[in-house]
Amino acid sequence: MRVLDRYIGTSVLLSIFITLVILVVLVGFVTLMDELGSVGKGDYTTADVFYYVLLILPRRAYEVFPMAVLLGSLVGLGGLANNSELVAMRAAGVSLARIIVSVLKAGILAMLVVLVIGEAIAPNTEQYAERMRASKMSQQITLKSKHGFWARDGGSFVNIRQILPGSQLRDIYIYEFSQERELQVSTHADFAQYQEGRWLLRGISQTRFLTDGVESRSLDEATWDSLLNPNILNVVVVRPTMLPVWGLYQYIDFMHANGQEATIYEVAFWSKVIMPLITLVMVFLAVPFVFGVLRSVGIGQRIFAGSLLGLAFFLLNKVLGHMAVVYSLNPLFAAAVPGLLFLGIGFWFVRRVH
Repeated sequence: MRVLDRYIGTSVLLSIFITLVILVVLVGFVTLMDELGSVGKGDYTTADVFYYVLLILPRRAYEVFPMAVLLGSLVGLGGLANNSELVAMRAAGVSLARIIVSVLKAGILAMLVVLVIGEAIAPNTEQYAERMRASKMSQQITLKSKHGFWARDGGSFVNIRQILPGSQLRDIYIYEFSQERELQVSTHADFAQYQEGRWLLRGISQTRFLTDGVESRSLDEATWDSLLNPNILNVVVVRPTMLPVWGLYQYIDFMHANGQEATIYEVAFWSKVIMPLITLVMVFLAVPFVFGVLRSVGIGQRIFAGSLLGLAFFLLNKVLGHMAVVYSLNPLFAAAVPGLLFLGIGFWFVRRVH
């Protein structure tokens, strides 16, 4: 049975890998063509476009992974079916359930891959890619560190500790320097809101460094004209696609503690939690299809059928996610329904095959 597991698993995993590479290349090419239209904005060059697309490919791979698993499993098992190897296995006394177990073992390895991509690789590479792109286009020097977001704003340096959705900032430090690089003014604001093309600061404490001393003052509010705008800062706002599961959990807790709506992050959280199980569902779904309605068809028809199923899953997942945000549906329900539906379809086909 170990030989059987290894043989079926190798066939399925190799097909999944090849399918994933093809899908990522196609998606990357479309992204590249779209991104080339931004060349020339600021310091954004063609080389930067290629670098940017390369960095966001892990997230694209994570997004298309369920479809790649389904297509790859259909192709891998289909190849075994075309060579009558699955028939030989059944004739030798190997049950359908045992073949499903062998396929699911391969699915567990695929599940580990999607975990590594979604939790360790994609969040880091995409955050770096978005910061690089925004810095090149705005011609500003920006940095995201453990002490917050740093940016150069003309002759000033700005440190923002918290960037929140809705064009809001908290805990802002502004350091203004002279042409001789001497610190002239240090300003701290508790809160900032972007309104009508400028920032409105609140809870301000300011220190001026004069030649003969230091002068301090406090203000309830004041306007701040800055080159920084929400479009630039949005690249470091906590976005669901850029966070691992634990980061999403912490941010949801933070938003609840501050009385803010967190549905979009909750949907992203449960989608990421369920994604490894979706991988197993897709692998499981391929087995009854190959033994049933797709048993005697060619590879092209299997790819077509798998593409339709994968596209249906992708669209259903997106629609329910948006409905959860708009109509306040339960985030766990919205994230789980597509997977449960496809799991039910798989069990229904297994019963028909039996």
